[in-house]
Amino acid sequence: MLVNACDMLVKARDGHYAVAQININNLEWTKAVLQTAQELKSPVILGVSEGAGKYMTGFGTVTAMVKAMDAGLGITVPVALHLDHGTYEGCLDCVKAGFTSIMFDGSHFAIEENVQKTTELVKLAHDKGMSIEAEVGSIGGEEDGVVGAGEVADPDECKRIADLGIDFLAAGIGNIHGVYPDNWKGLDFNTLEKIHGITGGIPLVLHGGTGIPVEMIKTAISIGVSKINVNTECQLSFAAATRKYIEEGKDHASKGFDPRKLLAPGVEAIKDTCREKFGIFGSIGKA
Repeated sequence: MLVNACDMLVKARDGHYAVAQININNLEWTKAVLQTAQELKSPVILGVSEGAGKYMTGFGTVTAMVKAMDAGLGITVPVALHLDHGTYEGCLDCVKAGFTSIMFDGSHFAIEENVQKTTELVKLAHDKGMSIEAEVGSIGGEEDGVVGAGEVADPDECKRIADLGIDFLAAGIGNIHGVYPDNWKGLDFNTLEKIHGITGGIPLVLHGGTGIPVEMIKTAISIGVSKINVNTECQLSFAAATRKYIEEGKDHASKGFDPRKLLAPGVEAIKDTCREKFGIFGSIGKA
């Protein structure tokens, strides 16, 4: 059931759990996430970066695939189709393509330009019944060409962006994309508490959900985080399962080279990763 992300994140905020955004990269990814969300009766957000959208031949293709799969699989849990770290132009493209939610990442702009562009996109998204996420302070590391230095967000700037009418806010608190290094200092909960207090309870978003210790995840949820993004962990589990299948020579037996067989272990690995994350985030049975 394709919807915008407003209701699911308000319910998550009030219920003290978080909804997972699982980034999708192809048909197998999408099918695995939808089936697992339905199995566990969990709301879910399908994240699509601009690079992944281009890889799948455009946002129109992505929308058509997700809508058809949602109907074909008989999905009844709430599902949002969401642009991840979108440029201004990417947001416009996703509005046209029929996404149900967008993220505008203006964190690399000066605050005035971030405010200006976010203001325009809030009106456009809400006119179309879409939800919109914005960002203050960059997320460290690199994901699909989006590079951030990992600046911790300024709570006052967060308030300025939140007051524009966005539906949920991503704020940098020391989180990074990709695998966390051994010398990572952890999440800045003092800043998160200030942001939560000054933004009036808007649902907050934690990017870079791969590898954050469970206790930190639970603490972040207790301080207003209602959406947690996961991408790298699914990629790693998919790659490991596929590698094992090939190294064991299973691709040579009984037409094991058929993509439906070759990719199956990776698909199951994605499902297992989703099950684990939905459990940690507390969203199972919340649909």
